[in-house]
Amino acid sequence: MGKLNVVVALTTRENDYQAEQAAAVADMAARLGIKIRIIYADNDAVNQTQQLIKIIQDPAQKPCAILVEPVGTGMPQVAKAAVAASIGWGIINSDPEYIPELRQDAAAPVFSVSTDQTEVGRIQGQQLEALVPAGNVLYLEGPFNSTATQLRTKGMLATKPAGVQLKMLKGDWTERSAHHAVQSWLSLGSSRLLQILAVLCQNDAMAMGARKALGGLTDKDREQWLRIPFMGCDGVTRTGQEWVRRGFLKSTVITPPAAGIALEILAKALHAGSMPPDRTLIPPQSFPAVAQLRGQTMKASSSRS
Repeated sequence: MGKLNVVVALTTRENDYQAEQAAAVADMAARLGIKIRIIYADNDAVNQTQQLIKIIQDPAQKPCAILVEPVGTGMPQVAKAAVAASIGWGIINSDPEYIPELRQDAAAPVFSVSTDQTEVGRIQGQQLEALVPAGNVLYLEGPFNSTATQLRTKGMLATKPAGVQLKMLKGDWTERSAHHAVQSWLSLGSSRLLQILAVLCQNDAMAMGARKALGGLTDKDREQWLRIPFMGCDGVTRTGQEWVRRGFLKSTVITPPAAGIALEILAKALHAGSMPPDRTLIPPQSFPAVAQLRGQTMKASSSRS
């Protein structure tokens, strides 16, 4: 078999986790001797579909496989077109129902690799319980049509304290989107009536966007807002974890980049001429540990009493 040629389709450049995905898959490609081409959809599902259909239908661009983190749905029609063209299909951070069916007659690997998104949400609910057992919490979700958004919310709702009431806003995984969403919410008179005790976000970039929006208020309001915990997710070493260490965020959830793992799985399957496992889940990890957060809360409560 000649040198493998793989297209890696990511969602956006404006996200530290996607940058980590790109770095991880590039590093894995260098170690395995695989030629990769990374493309970005600019958080536009239609654009992503058009990019991939063009690649699939152009013989001059035809790769041996496509690894894609979808902006929205699992892209079933694009997946079918890839498999029909004997192009491998690996879907990242999504778990579409069509995978088992496509694998039946596929000539190339078809599989999914994802962080356990439900467990990510469960961990965030546990972090919330450790920090804010009751009260109002501002909750920023990712795009409504994203599987990761849906599963993270489902997991969080399963473990959050019953006494916590959520005010839910939408973003698109970028700092800019969260900044805009929070500013728009602040412009409503009803926002002043809620005593928000924490800001919980489905990724670190949105957590920082929310923090910057609230930090742009008048002195009195800014001081009040910035005393509450801001909680994120993705936990990239140089951003999310560092923001926790520096006190900008109270917690995050470490989600190892799936793209590099997906490329390694793909390479092994292609070289062996076999079909990889249909579904690989990567376990996330609380940062700091939930027990440590509980200890910090108890210590703070004791010092006030």
